[in-house]
Amino acid sequence: MTDTWFDFKDGNGPVPAHKHSNGGGWVADTAKVDETAFVGPHAKVFGNAKVWGYAKVYGNAWVFDNAKVAEDALVFGNAKVAGNAVVYGNAWVYDNAKVYVDAEVYGNALVYVDAEVYGNAQVSGNAKVAGNAVVYGNAQVSGNAKVYVDAEVYGNAQVSGNADISGNAQVSGNAIVCGKAMVYGFTEVSGIALVRGDAEVKKETKKDRIFINGKWYEEVE
Repeated sequence: MTDTWFDFKDGNGPVPAHKHSNGGGWVADTAKVDETAFVGPHAKVFGNAKVWGYAKVYGNAWVFDNAKVAEDALVFGNAKVAGNAVVYGNAWVYDNAKVYVDAEVYGNALVYVDAEVYGNAQVSGNAKVAGNAVVYGNAQVSGNAKVYVDAEVYGNAQVSGNADISGNAQVSGNAIVCGKAMVYGFTEVSGIALVRGDAEVKKETKKDRIFINGKWYEEVE
């Protein structure tokens, strides 16, 4: 496209690139960005990445590898979208968040602070993944669910409705947490467990008793 070269600091050295007409950010000639899309002056789009529609990439955000950002999605701050990840709809990925491998973030979902979504994981609806939370594997977080602080959702786990997963909680396997359920502390929900309704499950320390719906129970090894 041009004779201009730019080093995206990804280890590949300078490559043919140009400044995007809408926003002035650097775009590698191998990447594709619609004229309607916005790439801010400090943002970077490179590799075989694509930014379509009215999507915006700005701040110090990077979109690279084969990643796609489409429709009205926003990627900003120091966020990174990489691999074969897709961010679309009205989804936002920002702060220091990362979405990569084959993950999808869409709908009105938010991924922010230092959260990571990767593997084949999906975050959709009005779901929020924040703090140092991690969602990966084939996990799905949807509805109005929240996963935050240092929580992890992975495997084939599903978190939906108005569920709230926080602290150091882990939801994995084929577990389902839905409704208005809350799982927090050092709790682990795994296997084929189902936590729903107004259930509240917590464990304050790794060796503590477990609290379920207003009662403390001793764990059995």
